[in-house]
Amino acid sequence: MPGRIIHSLDCVAEGAEWLGRREPAFARALPLVGELPLRREADGFPALLRAIVGQQVSVASARAIWGRLERLGLTEAAAMAAASDDDCRAAGLSRQKAKYGRALAQAGIDFNALRGFPDAVVVKTLVAVPGIGVWTAEIYAMFALGRADVFAPGDLALQEAARMLFGLEARPSEKMLRAMAQDWSPWRSVAARILWAYYRVAKDREGVL
Repeated sequence: MPGRIIHSLDCVAEGAEWLGRREPAFARALPLVGELPLRREADGFPALLRAIVGQQVSVASARAIWGRLERLGLTEAAAMAAASDDDCRAAGLSRQKAKYGRALAQAGIDFNALRGFPDAVVVKTLVAVPGIGVWTAEIYAMFALGRADVFAPGDLALQEAARMLFGLEARPSEKMLRAMAQDWSPWRSVAARILWAYYRVAKDREGVL
């Protein structure tokens, strides 16, 4: 069974308050970052396909490709499963991403059942699909399924934010950050929201666009 689900901004605020009491670094960060975002999205095939589309491209490029996929009717599993290379190329997908999109469409994931799986089983189920790594699976669990206690330590922005906020000499590795995050359970996805928000604030202060 899944643990706590984040449904609303009140849930996020509850987690932030808990983290601020437990960790002095978060207590320092919270007044700087303001209200944390909910960042929930609908679960299912389109959410994972959108994650694949966004891999290793800019936000603007990902949005443009997604818009073309929508216009071509390729954001649902049945349509993507039947899409040709030319169809995918017309939307702006690389050959590799077209392959991943079709693999996802043909994987037969029961997205309704996924909602009831424990976090670790969600990640294990998703990473079995070509093109979906641990980071993508964890992000899906956090924002499409609303899991409160999932973290994505492979995220470079989270690593850099942790370096700055905790005064580390170097950016922590994925393994190190995952270990650090154990202390933030059962609100690790809210800790991620704090770190992402802090990253934006800190980078703006440094004049980095």
